[in-house]
This record gives sequence, C-alpha cells and structure tokens, in this order.
Amino acid sequence: MTGTRALKIWSKVHTWTSLISMLFMLMLCLTGLPLIFHEEIEEFTEQQFVAPQLPGGTPAAPADDVLHAAQQARPGDHVLFVTWRDEQPNTVVVTMSPTPKPVRGQFYRLVMDGRTKAVLGEERPQRGVMDIILLLHKNMLLELPGELFLGAMGLLLVVSIVSGVVVYAPFMRRLEFGTVRQRSRRLKWLDLHNLFGIVTTVWLFVVGGTGVINTLAMPMYDYWRGQVLPPLLAPYRGAPVAQPSSLDQAIARVRAAMPEGRLSSITMPTAENFGSPRHLVVWMKGNSALTALIATPTLVDVDQTVPVLVPQMPWYLTLLQMSRPLHFGDYGGLPLKIVWGLLDLVCIVVLITGLYLWVAKQRFGGSVRSRTAAPSDARPA
Repeated sequence: MTGTRALKIWSKVHTWTSLISMLFMLMLCLTGLPLIFHEEIEEFTEQQFVAPQLPGGTPAAPADDVLHAAQQARPGDHVLFVTWRDEQPNTVVVTMSPTPKPVRGQFYRLVMDGRTKAVLGEERPQRGVMDIILLLHKNMLLELPGELFLGAMGLLLVVSIVSGVVVYAPFMRRLEFGTVRQRSRRLKWLDLHNLFGIVTTVWLFVVGGTGVINTLAMPMYDYWRGQVLPPLLAPYRGAPVAQPSSLDQAIARVRAAMPEGRLSSITMPTAENFGSPRHLVVWMKGNSALTALIATPTLVDVDQTVPVLVPQMPWYLTLLQMSRPLHFGDYGGLPLKIVWGLLDLVCIVVLITGLYLWVAKQRFGGSVRSRTAAPSDARPA
C-alpha cells in the first residue's frame, strides 16, 4: 500500500469516526463544561449548609451521638449512609429513607453539625439542574444502555484522534506550526481546525479515554460485587439485617488497620447489594494527591470481636476511581479546572469547524486542496 493510499484511508477513517461521534461529543462538551465547575456553581445555585464558627478546639461529637440526633429528627426512618464531606468541614451528612430499600427521589440527607449534633438543614431529594446535566452527560437519561452507547462514541473519538494525528503529521512537515492561511474561508477554517485539534489532542485523548472507562463503571462494580464480595458475604446472604454496632468503635478499628486513611463514609447494614446485612462498610480515602479521591471499603462485623475485613480493590476499580477526577480536572483544584474549561471550549471549536468543513465539502464539492491550496502546502481535508 502506497503512502498516498494509506493517507486517504486514514483520512476517511478520521472523517467518518468524527462525523458519527461529533453530535454526541458536542453534547458531552457542552454538558461537561458546567460539570467541571460543578462545585463552584452549586455554591451559588444550591442551598449550602455550613457549620457555624465555634471557639477553636471545639471537639467533634461522637459519631454515635450524631447518628442518634439524626434519628430523633426523623423518627422511624432508616439510616442508609453516614458521610463526611471534604468540602463541608465540621459537618456529618446522614442519608435516611422511609423504606429499607432506598427509592430514587424519596430519601433525605440531613446535614448535621459534627460538633453540636444540631440539624443544619435537609438537602432536597429532588434533582437540581446540575443533577440533570450530570445525567445527560453520563447516560443521556437512558441508564446503562445510554452509558454503553456513549462509551462506544468515546471509542470512535479515540480512533478519530489517532487518525487525525496520522493525517496531520505529513501536513506539519510542509507548513510551519500555527500557520493560518487566509486565501479562502474554507482554508482558514481548515487550518484553525487542524491547529486547535492538535493543541487539544493529548487532553482530548485523556478525557475521551477516561470517559470511556467511566461508562463501564456499573458493569465493573457489578462484576466486583459478583466475584469478590460473595465469598466474603456468602455466610450472611439472606440473613436478617443486623442492628448496627457502635460507629465510633468501628471507625477506631478501621483507623487502626489503615492508619494512613481518611474517613469518607459508612454504609449501614442492609439487605441491598450495595452493602452487607451484617457489616458496617467503612469507606476510607488516601492522604496523597493521587489517593485522596480513591475510596477503599472495609467490612466491620456488628460483632466487634470479629477481625476487620479489607477486600483487595481490583486494578480495574482503582483505574476507574483514578479516571473520574481526571476526567473532570479535579486533581489540581480551580487552576486545573480553568485549564480543563478552556480546553473544552477549544474542543467545541474543533467539532464545529470539522462539521463546517464537511458540510462545505458536500455542498460545494471537491477538497480545499483542489480549490484553493498550492500543492506544496495542501493536505487531505
């Protein structure tokens, strides 16, 4: 196969993989932009419950006392999770439900002062604007089929990026980087498309790759629950849900087993597949920049004399948890989010210019090269 023929094939691959995935990538870029700044947006648009200032050194209340205060605030409800959020210091969030099995839109989050045990507020169960945007970005409101479909579009994007680089490489040898020719509108947009495309290549490859991994989150967790947890929980499946033991005692035991970990949340005993009927599932995060967003589960039997179980996290779940913050630029705080946002905007320009070039080619016929460019500085469109 000659170099010219191979280049034509790569050009067609780039054109069609881009066209097929373009509308969905444009939707993901548009919905992804506000999601990059979701924390900052939510601070302005959603009600925030902040713990009041207290004299320095005010100690945190025992977790058991905070839990008891939450149960008194909503008597008869079932406690599902207890969460400590990094972005809300001195608070404890207790998720409760009227039924043992949580129903979407019918569970409540009480935000408690972790020192005084006072109820600071109740987060609304209904979806906010950012929740809807997240679901559109995640699965187009189509649950798992939508996630898998967007994963397939992500793979096409990766192929489009690789083929685009192959097509662009010979072009770079004949034209100085950053050149934008002005001889015609199409040639100008072609050069801008190529320039912005090559500038965002690495970022787009990272975001596209991590996005594909994220679409497999549900199958990954289902596989983990089906392969790793059953041997550990087999003796307890079908057993009645046990009364939870002391949270403080469980936390102390887990911290002894994982002294470098930070407490993230606790899943109360449950018959549902996200927990165990006999264990408190204590989730811990790391302390380093790399592990701060990676959660590791530990199983604490309600009989506190039983040793703490620390299931080995498989590589694919570790990869999944690392890919999530990288996908939204959460590793470097606001500066990295701003970079992510700017690159997202540039990517939108690449998608729109690519669509413009294809439409113009279909409408007017021929390539940009045949109509406007000299042989020495042209490339396939």
